[in-house]
Amino acid sequence: MRFFISLFLALQALCILPASAQDYPSKPIRLIVPFAPGGVADIIGRLLAPPMGEALGGTVYVEDRSGAGGVIGSQELAKSAPDGYSLVMEDMAFTISAWVYPHLSYNPVKDFTPISLVAKTPEWLFVSATTSIKSVEDFVAMAKKNPGKLTIGSSGNGTGTHLMAELLKREAGIDLTHVPYKGSGQSVVAASTGEVTAVFAFMPVAAPFLKSGRLRAIAVTTETRVPGYPDVPTFKECGLNNMVVEHWLGIMGPADLPTRVVEKLNAAIKVGVKDPAVGERFRSMALEPVSSSPAQFETLLASDLKRWGAIVQDARIRIQ
Repeated sequence: MRFFISLFLALQALCILPASAQDYPSKPIRLIVPFAPGGVADIIGRLLAPPMGEALGGTVYVEDRSGAGGVIGSQELAKSAPDGYSLVMEDMAFTISAWVYPHLSYNPVKDFTPISLVAKTPEWLFVSATTSIKSVEDFVAMAKKNPGKLTIGSSGNGTGTHLMAELLKREAGIDLTHVPYKGSGQSVVAASTGEVTAVFAFMPVAAPFLKSGRLRAIAVTTETRVPGYPDVPTFKECGLNNMVVEHWLGIMGPADLPTRVVEKLNAAIKVGVKDPAVGERFRSMALEPVSSSPAQFETLLASDLKRWGAIVQDARIRIQ
């Protein structure tokens, strides 16, 4: 008799699992943005949340949890229940934090479930219009003439823009003084006023300052020139072949997220990315709307962990 009762309970539990996944979502879904409000991840999250929610038959809302180059928000997600009601919008910095923070409370591979990429965008090198620098060649020549005197801002220690500065230093053989700020907005403003000589940034954040003439774009990290900005050369054209970088953004969940929930979220993200209004907004900000399978996203993470780990070790970057 006990055997049949146990068998009945086991079968009942098996029946409940697919039903719960099928009923998902039954409450609002939180999308954590681990970067400063107004940055590109925040903009993308708020653009995608409505069509994602509509595709899921529910609501997706954005919660900004910035700090420590994305670590605070990532940590919050890693501790969340694997039920699909807490997600995070990560970017390339996610693969850098694992190397620059020696005491992370989470493992970037084991504690997360990749769901889908949502966008790719190049990094742009801007210089302050208060300088006489008009090109990468000018920048490199001035840096070599004045070792350590040219300053380059970033959105914070250990962020993607910081690593881009380190990559530029290594590839061009120059010495720059890194100045970290709290978010890309602050670093771009600092470059626009001449507080720092240069800054790596995304076009959505820097575009107003470029249009007003307070910043000059002197190079972009794409393989070929960006159609909307045909006068800006690529680093490759300037002889810096290893400066080709696609900065990605994507959505993840905590570890052990049920496969059926991952599939639902992946499908909803694809709907959001393909939404004509979203795509138009993305492209107006020099963002490429993309999507991927969870496996493709996982492969990209592994590749970037390897690439940026080498840069961090060469530059000896450590944040306590």
